[in-house]
Amino acid sequence: GVGKTTLIQKVTQALKSSGIPIDGFYTEEVREGGRRTGFDVVTLSGNRGPLSRVSSDSSTSRREYRVGQYVVDLVSFEHLVLPMLRNVNHGGDAEKRICVIDEIGKMELFSQAFIQAVRQTLTGSGTVVLGTIPIPKGKPLDLVEEIRSRKDVKVFNVS
Repeated sequence: GVGKTTLIQKVTQALKSSGIPIDGFYTEEVREGGRRTGFDVVTLSGNRGPLSRVSSDSSTSRREYRVGQYVVDLVSFEHLVLPMLRNVNHGGDAEKRICVIDEIGKMELFSQAFIQAVRQTLTGSGTVVLGTIPIPKGKPLDLVEEIRSRKDVKVFNVS
């Protein structure tokens, strides 16, 4: 809630208007009647789908991925994000490109395919990643700490 996504959106607009090739996604709050009911994934190409929604019950009938009161829609998330990341990773362009990944957090990390795609994007030559990661609270998230400690990563704290 400090403005990471807002900052990402403003930087994305500036880069796009400069004609720099950029792709990726950001997460956006979904609100109903003044209260947050979940998060959507929004790709820079304009596709949108649910990342998570408030769960109406506390029973877990089928395999559910939960973060607090939210149930993560892994199928929707992977359907939107994975093709875009694969496209960035397999782009044959010699030009540098920018990939926006907002965010690499607890909800997104339920997806093993996403974890692999992020690692591939980070090691791929020619791609600059503009991403957001959470400040560690409680148990560290492996991929987040791996990213934070990379020599080729510059971390800016947003407050």
